Amino acid sequence: MKKIVNDPTNIVDEMLKGMIVSHSELIQRVPETGVIQRKAEKTGKVAVISGGGSGHEPAHAGFVGEGMLSAAVCGEVFTSPTPDQILEAIKVAEEGAGVFLVIKNYSGDIMNFEMAQELAEMEGIEVASVVVDDDVAVEDSLYTQGKRGVAGTLFVHKILGYAAQQGQSIAEIKELADKLVPNIKSIGLALTGVTTPGSKQPSFILGDDEIEYGVGIHGEPGYRREKLQSSRDLAEELLTKLTDEFGEKEEKNFAIMVNGLGGTPLMEQYVFTNDVYTLMKEQNLTIDYYKIGNLMTSLEMQGLSLTMLYLEDDFYIEALQAPVTTISW
Repeated sequence: MKKIVNDPTNIVDEMLKGMIVSHSELIQRVPETGVIQRKAEKTGKVAVISGGGSGHEPAHAGFVGEGMLSAAVCGEVFTSPTPDQILEAIKVAEEGAGVFLVIKNYSGDIMNFEMAQELAEMEGIEVASVVVDDDVAVEDSLYTQGKRGVAGTLFVHKILGYAAQQGQSIAEIKELADKLVPNIKSIGLALTGVTTPGSKQPSFILGDDEIEYGVGIHGEPGYRREKLQSSRDLAEELLTKLTDEFGEKEEKNFAIMVNGLGGTPLMEQYVFTNDVYTLMKEQNLTIDYYKIGNLMTSLEMQGLSLTMLYLEDDFYIEALQAPVTTISW
C-alpha cells in the first residue's frame, strides 16, 4: 500500500505539526504531547474533551474549538492515548467548572481515560464521563466488550459541546449525555480493507466484487460479506438494521450522518444520502438534520457508515444547528 509518509513511526507527530501549521489561529498543541487544545479564551465553563487512536481524521482534533471540544488527545495509529496524555488534556482544558470526557467503547480507551479521570480527581479536578457505544453491527468485537463507539460519537461532541458553551453544569451535562447516547445508533460497510502505516498487508481483504457489512473503524470484522449491490440496496440494509434497533417511536424525527471512511468520494456519499432520504420518506420518517462527509475515517478504507439520532429532545436539534469554530465540523 502506497502512502505519503516519511518515517511511519513519526507519522502522528508530523501530522499534528502539520495540523498546527495549517490551523494555528484555532488550535495549539501542548508541547511534547498528542494533545490538541483550542485557543479560545477560557470562560469558566465545563470543558469537554475526547480522543482516541489516530487514523480517524478529522476525528478527534478536527472538532476542537468553540462550541465543541475543548481539547482532543491523539494516540498512535489505532491505539488509545496513554493516561498521562489524557491527564495532560484534562489539566490544560479545565476552566474551573469540571471536565467531561467523551469515551468511545474500546477496552483501551475506557481503561486509560478512567485511569486519567482518577488521577485528575486526586489533583482536585471534578471529572465526569460517558461511554459511547452506537455501533449496532455486532455486540462484541476486537477491542470491545459490547457495542463499539463509532461516528455517532461526533453527535455527542456537538451536543455536549453546545451544552457546555451554554453554561450547563457538569452534573447537567452528565444527565444529558446519559439520555443522549441511547438515542444514537450507527452501522457501516466496507468496500476495501485498511492498511496502517508501515504495514504491508491490509487488515482484511475483499474481492473486487465484495463488500462487508458491519465493519469497525479499525478494520474489525463485520457480520456478513456478499457481492457489491446498488447504493439503494446498501442503504436499505443499513437503514433496516438501524430502524429495527430503534423500534417503534412515537415521534418520527431524526438527524442522520453519512460518514465516509476515508476512501469514498463525496459523489458516492451524496448518492447514498439521497437513497437514505428516499427510503426514510417511504417509511414516513423525517430527517431534520443532515451531516455528510469524511468525519470519522479509517485511514484509506473505502466505505461509509450511517448514523441516526432520534430527536427525542428539542435541545438536540438546537445544539446540532448551533455554529461552531472548528477545523472540520
